[in-house]
Amino acid sequence: MDFKKYLSGKRIAIIGGAGFIGHNLALKLKQNHAIPFIIDGLQVNNLGAFSNNSGLDARKELYLNFINSRLELIRKENIPLSVLDARDYHSLSPSLNAIKPDAVFHLAAVAHANRSNKDPFSTFDHSMRTLENSLDSVKDKKPHFIFLSSSMVYGNFTEDSVSETSLCEPLGIYGALKYGAEKLVIAYNQVFDLPYTIIRPSALYGERCVSRRVGQAFIENAIKGEELNINGNGSDKLDFTYIDDLCQGLMLCLVKQESKNQIFNLTFGEARSINDLSKIVLENFPEVKIKINPRDNLMPERGTLDISKAKKILGYNPNFPIEKGFKNYINWYKNFFKF
Repeated sequence: MDFKKYLSGKRIAIIGGAGFIGHNLALKLKQNHAIPFIIDGLQVNNLGAFSNNSGLDARKELYLNFINSRLELIRKENIPLSVLDARDYHSLSPSLNAIKPDAVFHLAAVAHANRSNKDPFSTFDHSMRTLENSLDSVKDKKPHFIFLSSSMVYGNFTEDSVSETSLCEPLGIYGALKYGAEKLVIAYNQVFDLPYTIIRPSALYGERCVSRRVGQAFIENAIKGEELNINGNGSDKLDFTYIDDLCQGLMLCLVKQESKNQIFNLTFGEARSINDLSKIVLENFPEVKIKINPRDNLMPERGTLDISKAKKILGYNPNFPIEKGFKNYINWYKNFFKF
């Protein structure tokens, strides 16, 4: 699709836009002639989190480099960045409405299930409170409101794949808050006629991420010659999704009117095992060993997210199986460590 034709001149606000998904999305939007605006407190999984915590390990400097690289890319593209805390309604609302956005992406959240379970108060504060502030700030102007939820809302997959109509039974704080947030977004549509789209991604990976999900941990350990830690026997499956595929789907939501008031799974659409992922890493780092650890009981058993709805309505066409996307990710890491 010629995104430039449809996105040119569109004003897009991205709450939490300096994060992993947000900065990649902002760069893609700018490349396609949209006008992105980033609002971010730079605290959650960002500069503040890594700059102010002296107890972090050696990854601190690496992740600060990743984050500074994000900010440099944003600066080079002349994308406006407002540094403010989305938990503060009286700061967020005037800033957001001054942008006069055609669409709003809400990405502000604690983006890690384990951290959410360890710190429920902070997770609610940075996830649900920021969302309510965003919704309330724009309910009268009615821009297209796009909320990034999670595949964790499904909980344990009862079948090999789940669709948007599958029963949601989330496990733990992270999944419960994401599902509650979806209901809040829908409620604002019911009460205020605010058009929305809810996105359920899964197992995201890609350049300049600092969440240290399983694939990222594998690569970093392998580069340092350390063991790859697998929780369980490695048969657990995830629908690993490269950031470029997700950004394609998010931009399609902007240009397709049919996306409004809908929920979409936006993933690669084919679950792969942790063992499959580790094999790709071992092909690039054959000397690295694997260590087996107990499985985390709060991690649901997952699988494939059915993306047939997104394909039909949006024309979504993911292009990065792990053999392609994860190879890109490994090569990016190798190049980054050269400098």
